[in-house]
Amino acid sequence: MSHLPDIPLHDGTPHDLIAREPVKLADLLRIAERSYSGPAIRLGDAVSRRWLRLAANPYLAELEAIAGALGRPGVHLLNVSYEWACTSSASPDPQGGSRLLRVLDWKLDGLGRNLVVLRQHGPAGLFYNVTWPGFVGVLTAMAPGRFSAAINQPPLRSFGLPLPLAWMANKRRLWQSLAVPPAHLLRQVFEQAPTYAEAKRRLCETPLCLPVFFTLSGTAPGEGCVIERVEDRCEVHEGPAAVANHWLALREGGAPRGHDSPGRHRRMCSVMAAAQPDLSWLQPPILNPDTRLIVDANAAHGRLIAQGWEAHGPVTAIFDLACAS
Repeated sequence: MSHLPDIPLHDGTPHDLIAREPVKLADLLRIAERSYSGPAIRLGDAVSRRWLRLAANPYLAELEAIAGALGRPGVHLLNVSYEWACTSSASPDPQGGSRLLRVLDWKLDGLGRNLVVLRQHGPAGLFYNVTWPGFVGVLTAMAPGRFSAAINQPPLRSFGLPLPLAWMANKRRLWQSLAVPPAHLLRQVFEQAPTYAEAKRRLCETPLCLPVFFTLSGTAPGEGCVIERVEDRCEVHEGPAAVANHWLALREGGAPRGHDSPGRHRRMCSVMAAAQPDLSWLQPPILNPDTRLIVDANAAHGRLIAQGWEAHGPVTAIFDLACAS
């Protein structure tokens, strides 16, 4: 792995990454345009921007500043995109405390090689956000001495409709809501929640614009859970617990997302208790061609280990916060 590039560590805000990582940002925008086409991005960006304004999104000003600095469409759309699969768990760490294991899958090439770690600060303290230039939310992060957390995507609700019509029905429900997106709620929690208990309460109770799975890990061995969320209610699975991309207790319909979601869930349940921080626990079906990010985080130790992947294998060296900071 010594020949692979490092995942950079920066201190500041998502807006700061525009100037600090212009090459990675340009690569991400090229990927988006190649995958979705220029006209589709312009239309989606306009709709997303209008919705974020109507909802008085808490990070709208930051999004507008990033979009203004870039001078091209796509920022608003990409910040409300929600098309990935993941496998995550919260369990006691054999080395002490509690830990989060997390694998993010996304079909977009380039996400693994363009990862950054951003050290952000809020009223409750600092946190380390594993993210990309141009993205203002939080999908995976660790706050030393407080908690670690990650987002997984539930199945697309079917409403008894064919897939294209179900997709449109889900988008219609989203645009009719003025609640916060899950990635923006998770950022607020990392900025404002001083404890695991407060983070758990906010993730359970705050109204959301669409369903989500949160995996939350605190500092004590008993602090860990998976939270299945729909817009106005939740089901909590106390740790040790794992989740992939199918419903566990809530029955909202829709097909599991990603590669073999039940198999990934079973595999994570079987490895989370003894998994080592060298990432050797990463095996199929958790590892698959769409894998883009692997994380092992322990807030009690202030430990964050991460690596970027693409379809052909690892594309970054293993990031170890103890070495990077």
